[in-house]
Formats: sequence, structure tokens, C-alpha cells
Amino acid sequence: MAPVSAPSGAVVDQVEVSAYRIPTDAPNESDGTLVWRDTTIVVVELAAAGITGLGYTYADVAAARFAHEHLAPVIRGTDVMATGAAWKEMVSRVRNLGWSGVAAMAISAIDSALWDLKARLLGLPLVQLLGACRTHVPVYGSGGFTSYSVNRLCEQLVGWVEAGIPRVKMKIGRDAPADISRVAAARAAIGTDAELFVDANGAYDRKLALAQAARFAEENVTWFEEPVVYWDLEGLRLCRDRGPAGMEISVGEYGYTPADFERTLDAGAVDVLQADATRCGGVTGILIVDALCAARAIPLSTHCAPSLHAQVACALQTLRHVEYFHDHVRIEHVFFDGALMPRDGDLWPDLARPGLGLELKRADARKYAYQ
Repeated sequence: MAPVSAPSGAVVDQVEVSAYRIPTDAPNESDGTLVWRDTTIVVVELAAAGITGLGYTYADVAAARFAHEHLAPVIRGTDVMATGAAWKEMVSRVRNLGWSGVAAMAISAIDSALWDLKARLLGLPLVQLLGACRTHVPVYGSGGFTSYSVNRLCEQLVGWVEAGIPRVKMKIGRDAPADISRVAAARAAIGTDAELFVDANGAYDRKLALAQAARFAEENVTWFEEPVVYWDLEGLRLCRDRGPAGMEISVGEYGYTPADFERTLDAGAVDVLQADATRCGGVTGILIVDALCAARAIPLSTHCAPSLHAQVACALQTLRHVEYFHDHVRIEHVFFDGALMPRDGDLWPDLARPGLGLELKRADARKYAYQ
């Protein structure tokens, strides 16, 4: 794929926002603190000079309405090459509405679409535009919902390991005694070579989290995500300082602004920070988080949305791995041509495809559209 010259002064001349609701593949799914029956994906498409770029976020349909009503007027007419200026202007426009939550997810989808469009106009895969640090990124299989039976849990985790993914994550937090037996069953199923991660989604209090961590260490659990609620930075620091050796504490999926991540890092609350480009400001936002991690020598792991993160993650200085989350993998393979499958436990971006390397399958997506 030969790079081409971008049209001089190319500006965004069309903004399309759509939302889709996809049911889970079981009657319901749950983690330690939440039950859900469907997932909403909000897709943004930006056009300039006859080329279209796309970005997306996993949010509520309110994010689509917010993007359409408040941000589309900001981004329309924007210089495609001026991604930084566009991001700054969007952040400025939400000052009186609140930057976090719905606004941040709407900004994220638009920012990612603008970067995708910029790369497409230049005829480059996004990772080459950003500056590659690596050719591929390691993933971990993620799911193992608390709503699963033990048999279903083990079947899913073993499936990932047999597919060559050497690290897997399961949900915990609904029933502390049952969590011990479920973790033991998972370890027995996947064997001793694969890494086993757990995610409580903030369901435990501090003392229970430490007690559970000691029991999980017996099964060689090496990653404990959100052992306490994510805003309890003192509790996270306690778990990090007093938890078992070899067990990393992680949090960050609910970070929306650079200040959110800076507070977490300054509190010494994590061994590995997480960030989600569909929530933290898109490509621009996660590059800021990467710089914060680099300044503190803390590794970064991307949260969910593997098809969006694959190209970006290859350009992050501090990357540890990418989450290969069951729900989003299923959705992205239905919605996007170019969605990646792991090879030997890694995602390898297709450098023959420009931008994010994704094309919306309109006919397949249409049946899930909000009316």
C-alpha cells in the first residue's frame, strides 16, 4: 500500500452517528457488581475529500445523542490533520456539561474516527502514522462471568488457552466463598502454565480483598483487577502494598480524563494502569495516558475493544497487553470487516489496510440499530 498525499486543507464535511444494541449470547451476564443483557455500540463516521473514517465507543445511546447534538457541530469543518486542536476544542465545549462519562465517550468515538480518517487520507495504517513501537501486541482472554456455571467458565478459559492465548481472566465478587472454589476450578482446568487473572469490579471491601488475595495466590493468580472500588485509591494502595508477592493490582477502566489517571498514579495505587480509548478520549486521550505512565515507569494495559486498540497499542511506549473481551470480540466480528483474531496469543495489525483497518458491515449491523 503506497502512501498518498492528503488533499491540501481537507476538512470534515460530514458527520454520521449511529447506535446499535446487541443482546448477550446468554440470557444475562454479570460481574461482581453489575448484570447486563445487552451492549450498546455507538459508531461515528467522519467524511472528508470523499474518504470516510470511523470510530466507536461502548456506551449508552445517550452518547450518540450527545455526539450528534453537541460535538458534531464542533467537528464539522475541522482540518483533518489537526487532531490535537479538534480534541482540545471538544473538551472545551463540554465544560458546562461535564467531561466524564457520556461526554468523554462521545469525544472518544469522534477522536478515534478523526485519527482513522487522517490515516486513511495519508494512505497509512494508524500504527505507522503514530509511530510503531512493536509489530504485534499480546492479549489476554477475558470473560469468565459470574453468571457462568463452573463448567461454562472452565470451557471458555480452556478454549482461549488451547487457541494459544497464554493468559486468561475471570470475574469474581458475587460470592466470596464461591470465588475461592471457582478460581481453584479455573486453575485446574487451564493447567499450570497459563496465567490466571481475576477481576472483582470493586465488589470487595479492603480487608476481604486482602484475605481473598491470599487465597488466590495459592492458585498462582498473578493479576487482581479492582479488588476494591476504583475510587478508593487508599484501598488500592493498601492491596498493592500488602498483597501477595507476584500478584499485580490493576485499575483504570473508569478513567475518563487525564486527571483521573494522574490521581491514580500519584496515589501509587496500581502495578499496571488500565485505560480504554473508547472512554478516555480516543487515540489522543490514550496517548496522553501512555505519556503519564512513561513518566512514572508504570506499564499500561488497554481495556476491552480489541479491534480499536490493536493499532494504537502497537504505538504505546508502556504497553503490557490488550484485553480480548468476549462480548466485544463477538460484536466487532459481526460489525467490522478487518476485526482481528489472535495468532499465537498476539494481535497483528494488517498493515495493508489504512487507518484502524476496519470497515463497517452495514447490512449486518442494521438489524441491531436503535429505532
